[in-house]
Amino acid sequence: MKTAVPCYYHLDVEVSPERVGQVRRILAAHLRYWDLQILVEPVCRGAEMLLTAIDEHATDKNTSIEMWWNGQHLITAVGDNDRDLRPDQDLRACLSRIAAMSDGWGCCATDTGSKVIWFSQRARAGERVPLVPTGPAPRLREVLQVPREIPVAALAAPEIAPDGVLQDAR
Repeated sequence: MKTAVPCYYHLDVEVSPERVGQVRRILAAHLRYWDLQILVEPVCRGAEMLLTAIDEHATDKNTSIEMWWNGQHLITAVGDNDRDLRPDQDLRACLSRIAAMSDGWGCCATDTGSKVIWFSQRARAGERVPLVPTGPAPRLREVLQVPREIPVAALAAPEIAPDGVLQDAR
C-alpha cells in the first residue's frame, strides 16, 4: 500500500480564497499518486487551515508548500514571506488545531525573516501492508553429494596387512 521510496513535492502559490481549494486538490492528487490515500484528509485539512489563516492575516500572499514522504512520516511545510505575521498571535487558533490533528508540528524562522510552519502525519502500523517472509533462495546450482555412510567402528579399527602386521589407519 505505502511505498518506501522517498518522495518530495514543492508548490509555490499566491494565496487567495479560490486558490485554497485548488491547492487542496493538487496536494490530494500527489498523495494519491504516492499511494497515501489514508493521509489525504488530515494533510489537506491542515494545509487548508494554514493557507486560510495566511490569506486572512498576511499582507504578502506568496507561499511555498512542500511535502516529504520518507516511508514512515509525511511532513507538510507551509512557508510564508510575511515578516509581520506572528504565529504566536495571528495564527494561534490555527496552530492549536494543527497540533491536535497531527503527530508533530513546529514553526521556524528562515534567513530572510519569513517563517515555515510544518506538521507531520505518521503511517500507522495497522494501515501498512504486512511484510510476508520469503524463503531463502538456493545459491548452489549443483546438489552436494551426501557422504557415504561408513560405520564408525570400521573407521576406527586398525587395518591388518596380509602378512598379519597391524598398520596405522592414517
